Amino acid sequence: MFLRKTYCTFKLSVLKGIVFVFGLNYTFKLNESVCCPSLCLADVSATVRGLQSIFQEQEMTENVHDSEGHGYLATFVGKNGRFAILRMHSHGLVTFDLQCLEGDDVAQVDNLLNALEKKLKALLDGNIQRIKRLPALMRGSDVDRYWPTADGRLMEYDIDEAVYEKDSAYQNIKILHSRQFGNMLILNGDVNLAESDLPYTQAIMGSGKEHYAGKEVLILGGGDGGILHEAVKLKPKMITMLVIDGCRKHMRKTCGNVLDNLKGDCYEILVQDCVPVLKKFAEQGRTFDYVINDLTAVPISTAPEEDSTWEFLRLILDLSIRVLRPGGKYFTQGNCVNLTDALSEYEKLLCRLSCKVDFSKEMVCVPSYMELYPF
Repeated sequence: MFLRKTYCTFKLSVLKGIVFVFGLNYTFKLNESVCCPSLCLADVSATVRGLQSIFQEQEMTENVHDSEGHGYLATFVGKNGRFAILRMHSHGLVTFDLQCLEGDDVAQVDNLLNALEKKLKALLDGNIQRIKRLPALMRGSDVDRYWPTADGRLMEYDIDEAVYEKDSAYQNIKILHSRQFGNMLILNGDVNLAESDLPYTQAIMGSGKEHYAGKEVLILGGGDGGILHEAVKLKPKMITMLVIDGCRKHMRKTCGNVLDNLKGDCYEILVQDCVPVLKKFAEQGRTFDYVINDLTAVPISTAPEEDSTWEFLRLILDLSIRVLRPGGKYFTQGNCVNLTDALSEYEKLLCRLSCKVDFSKEMVCVPSYMELYPF
């Protein structure tokens, strides 16, 4: 753009081994003729009695819980560590969740679920509207493969290695390896960039439509080195990069060797907070043909808890405009295309700047984000 659940797993360090828990989920939706108050407790009890033989064969002990008239709720515990929850709602929704430990017999688990599905179909006599079986969730692994999108959807990545993790003075830094996307940079739990994400870098630089030769460029952030790596190829007069953290070792496919030295033939990297430096540039009258802001995405909402992020965004925008030459261009990222309210608020912010600006945007699919992103 011219001018990016509540589900918790705690792993205690005192444990002697790693425990993996797989969650298998079945959801049944009954036909409307059954999904109504006429599905009384007697009907539910009859259905449950028909399922008991399956759990008995698996040596799972049943414990019925009081659901205060809202259908049926039972838990089942097996000697092999399996734990299951069966919930039958009076409005017709039936859910079954099964947790089991790493090393459990996968074929036996599949047989249990298949038998449950077959039995329910027989007991409910064709009144099942639809059945949805979800793949297993893996909890407690040393390598975290689940990361949310900006709009709150859960993504499972094919992560097979934790390459690096450190808390810097500013943020938590993780680099995880994905079989599809290569090394992925994750800052404070947010997927920032993977080695596969050249489309991101190209988009935030203008998608090949700009002429950087002989120009002065200011990069804000971009500690993965991708923007700097691509920009130096375009023979600019000078690039100044302001960054607080950089990852030159584990993102080589993205940054090449440009982060090996703080100075090059046409660039200088200042490892400093950008705000005081931008203020100093503005006071000195130093200006640039291009300002590329890769510091932070548009906040995910306009809720009060996001006020500090919006304030930071306004400050960076204001300072960037002050160091931008007349006719210069400012590039930045937006956020997930589904965050329409936040993106609309950002466009309103652009219309309220101290000077009039024209802006445009394009949608780009960033591989590791698995979602459309405006730039």
